[in-house]
Amino acid sequence: MSDWRIALSDLDYGPEEEAAVLRVLKSKWLSMGPEVQAFEKEFGELVGAKYALAVSNGTAALHLSYLALGLGPGGEIIQPAVNFVAAANMTVAVGSTPVFADIAAVDEPTIDPKEIERRITPRTKAVVVMHYGGYLCRMAEIKEICERKGLFLIEDACHAVGAQYLDPRGKPPHKKMAGAIGDIACFSFFSNKNIAIGEGGMVVTNRDDLAERLRLLRSHGMTTLTWDRHKGHARSYDVILNGYNYRLDELRAALGRSQLAKLKKNNERRRELVSVYRKNLSSLPGWVIPFGAYSGDSACHLMVAVAPTEEVRLKTVENLNKNRIQTSLHYPFLPEMSAFKDRRWAKLARSVSFVSRVITLPLFPTLNLQQVEEICANIAHAQG
Repeated sequence: MSDWRIALSDLDYGPEEEAAVLRVLKSKWLSMGPEVQAFEKEFGELVGAKYALAVSNGTAALHLSYLALGLGPGGEIIQPAVNFVAAANMTVAVGSTPVFADIAAVDEPTIDPKEIERRITPRTKAVVVMHYGGYLCRMAEIKEICERKGLFLIEDACHAVGAQYLDPRGKPPHKKMAGAIGDIACFSFFSNKNIAIGEGGMVVTNRDDLAERLRLLRSHGMTTLTWDRHKGHARSYDVILNGYNYRLDELRAALGRSQLAKLKKNNERRRELVSVYRKNLSSLPGWVIPFGAYSGDSACHLMVAVAPTEEVRLKTVENLNKNRIQTSLHYPFLPEMSAFKDRRWAKLARSVSFVSRVITLPLFPTLNLQQVEEICANIAHAQG
């Protein structure tokens, strides 16, 4: 049991998830099969993508995306300096070089399109955008850059399941779901995500060629799956490329389907809670609550607040911890981590400022309004 009175995140699990797991246990089929197929179909319909392929986790989704696009040694992949390490790790794993770019602003901590353009070289092959906290990047501008420069566009949409993009300029792509804008998109279903199944992920694309490569790479390069052979659709298989075992199992797929059914309601609840946070914290002197001008429907995966200074951040976190309210940091400054210190990351001042002052606050669908008010009161109290 946690010692936190108010945890950073919590699961919205109930009878639906129990029934989903029992359904799989009673079927006596645990590896990739009909639950996975149904989950993929339902998820693709949500996103508006022609193909959705379930995988073992979000990192696997990124790895498969890079491989399917043919990214490899000698190439560069531009990506945000404020992100989880998976996108950069998988860049190195395929032999490419991560090139870190700055965020647009402290109140808009998604990758800056001008930064993307500035960091393009003859070796640049792709751009990874990360929809921080469930708020989409400036996708119309970024898509135009990628099309003009002949670069692949990969959406790291692990925070943004169910989010919708609306370009304030009215230019296409507008009114599109996260994951349906780039060449390929990746989602995560880790325990703290809006769809939470422990581990798991999804790769989505509208391109036939990428979908076929993803399908093969996901399961050892094999032409048929165990489920196909079990159902009598095939007797044997060939291996036509060197692949991996990145499959999702039936239990997690069943949980995913149950969570997916709750997603719209739970995302709406997250937006309601964020609006209460924003109302209470926006009046604090010097504090910044990002994405105040966001025009789309956010997934509101994270609730973050940016303190006036690093010292105020530390004092606030200490006060919240003392009152057993859990906080976090999304994310430590990635280019300063030991594995990436030799990478190019000069002039990322906005990212440095953001990560030194940002606090991630509790946010989950079963959080109540009184708890949000208590958290905000504790933050205000810490200001003296």
